[in-house]
Amino acid sequence: MSHFFAYMSRMKFIRRWGLMHSAYPENVQEHSLRVAQIAHALAVIRNRLFGGSVSPERAAVLALYHDASEVLTGDLPTPVKNFNPDIKRTYRAIEAGAKDKLLSLLPEALRGDYAPLFGIGTGDDACRELVRAADRLCAYIKCLEELSAGNPEFARAEKMNRVSLEAIDLPEVRYFVETFLPSFKLPLDDLE
Repeated sequence: MSHFFAYMSRMKFIRRWGLMHSAYPENVQEHSLRVAQIAHALAVIRNRLFGGSVSPERAAVLALYHDASEVLTGDLPTPVKNFNPDIKRTYRAIEAGAKDKLLSLLPEALRGDYAPLFGIGTGDDACRELVRAADRLCAYIKCLEELSAGNPEFARAEKMNRVSLEAIDLPEVRYFVETFLPSFKLPLDDLE
């Protein structure tokens, strides 16, 4: 018997943005789906418009598992994770231990297929770069949605995430920002 997917199903119980009041609460499962959709889009954009050769499907699957360790660790808010180098280093070790634990829950015959999804023993560097970019885009989109809902709690996070997003030197990210982000500021009736 394997408890792996029972743990994965608990991603829906891990709340994100724990230190902030949210008009729209978000869990890790919802976040992972959005990151997967955007990572897939970034790969398609890179391939079609900027001469890339990245697997959109691989980027999407890596994104689905990018925060899976949080079913064991919870979602530690970014300001806490980055409070000082010791906490950051310790939390990375905790995440690595959680990933190892999750992999150990799989039948031995399947572990080799899932290890790369947790960043263990493989490259996938181009896809991981897009997943990180998609993760940042999602944080920024969350801020836009909260501000659109009249929640000033996210004003500072929006500014910080915008600066972080602007620092990503990838043409596919700039394309996504210019082409798709403006729609996130519009009400439903204007999405025609």
